Amino acid sequence: MDFDELDFLRRNDPAWRLLRADNAPLVLGFLRKVFVDDNVRSISATELISRLDDELYALNERLGEGTFPKPAKAYLDDWAAPANGWLRKYYPAGSDEVHFDATPAVEKALTWVDSLRERSFVGTESRLNTIFELLRQMAYGAETDPDARLAALHRRRAEIDAEISRVAGGDFAVLDDSAQRDRYQQFAATARELLADFREVEANFRGLDRALRARIAGWEGSKGELLDEVVGNRTTIADSDQGRSFQAFYDFLLSHERQVELTGLLEKVQTLDAVGDPDPRMRHIHHDWLDAAERTQATVRLLSEQLRRFLDDQVWLENRRVMDILHSIESSALKLREQPTPALTCELDGTAPVVALPMERPLYTPREKVPLDSAGIAAADEDLDASALFEQVYVDRERLSGIVRRELRERAQVGLREVLGRQPLEQGMAELVGYLSLGDPAFQVVFDETTREQVSWIDDTGVERVATIPRVTYTRISDSGGSVGGRP
Repeated sequence: MDFDELDFLRRNDPAWRLLRADNAPLVLGFLRKVFVDDNVRSISATELISRLDDELYALNERLGEGTFPKPAKAYLDDWAAPANGWLRKYYPAGSDEVHFDATPAVEKALTWVDSLRERSFVGTESRLNTIFELLRQMAYGAETDPDARLAALHRRRAEIDAEISRVAGGDFAVLDDSAQRDRYQQFAATARELLADFREVEANFRGLDRALRARIAGWEGSKGELLDEVVGNRTTIADSDQGRSFQAFYDFLLSHERQVELTGLLEKVQTLDAVGDPDPRMRHIHHDWLDAAERTQATVRLLSEQLRRFLDDQVWLENRRVMDILHSIESSALKLREQPTPALTCELDGTAPVVALPMERPLYTPREKVPLDSAGIAAADEDLDASALFEQVYVDRERLSGIVRRELRERAQVGLREVLGRQPLEQGMAELVGYLSLGDPAFQVVFDETTREQVSWIDDTGVERVATIPRVTYTRISDSGGSVGGRP
């Protein structure tokens, strides 16, 4: 790659843009946990927002409030925006809730980040053997001469017969620990790369579908020529190189014999002592392959069905004027697709019209007036005792404040219990509450909730009453002249 191509990728490639983002650790860490480690291909917005909200809360608690200030939904919308392209936001068939899926850019960025880790063991022998085996398959598979193929088969049979003879005589070599670790490392890396490639395969299928739709939208010829072009072209989804390769892989993986063999090999390899600490996910990696392949296969079926409906005769026989308008809109959209997205917005007052019929409004109903008849009012004959109205207890707080100020003339503070010792309560509980609620500029009231004390008084019936209250202390507030509360 030259400078211009690298500069273009730096400015436009979503994976490179992700690595340059300020919150790249949050994006990569969270999306790896949700989509890669759990092998999730589709998740609802509600569940994803909930999981990201928990992640943001934990990070803000650990790194400090405000490290990630935006809500979870705002972050997901940013990651799914066309300017970033790290999440695919869509509505699945038969659902009215938004779902998300990671894009191939996330897989590419994670692969590059994983390559930065230091490896205690770097194997090379297994990769060299793989290269030789691939070259043999290519050379043998491209050979068209029957004699050459027979010669190669005889040579391989002779090598196998020789090896059988050596093994029968007890002469055979066993892979040492380093060779086993080398091959296991390559197997695990290849298995994870294969699982990650499914997202890119699915994205490429969607790209093929868009290219077909673009060709149909801009077609100027007859319907028969269009069908010949679409059906006979190798860029169709099923007949593309990627489609053929994926179908071969899918058929190979669905073979019962292959599944049994693969399961047995995985279980045996995972228990080898030379491997050391095996990757636990590798034991069931073929199930993850099947899940991802089935998701990709479902996408291919959905795209093919949509394309079939797109080419259906009924669509072409509908209102011609409507089809012409849609055709012009699609053509204009295709011309503007490669240009920068303009900042165009459209606001709707509502998704449905608000209809208010005049006859649905209620008529005016005057309020009913209640007549008051004050005629015939006479004084009552009963002789009521009004003395109870004058027997209410009134506590003079100013008198209580004066008592406290007198006690504070010769000292800086005094307790409520001492005050009551020299000036007993005369009005019972009401007077005690008055002492507790005093407010005076000459002193302040201090409550000690850790210490309790008792105060007593004699009520009107001659019975002694005792109340347990926090320790209350009145503290003098002295002015510059040495007087208390501005009084001499």
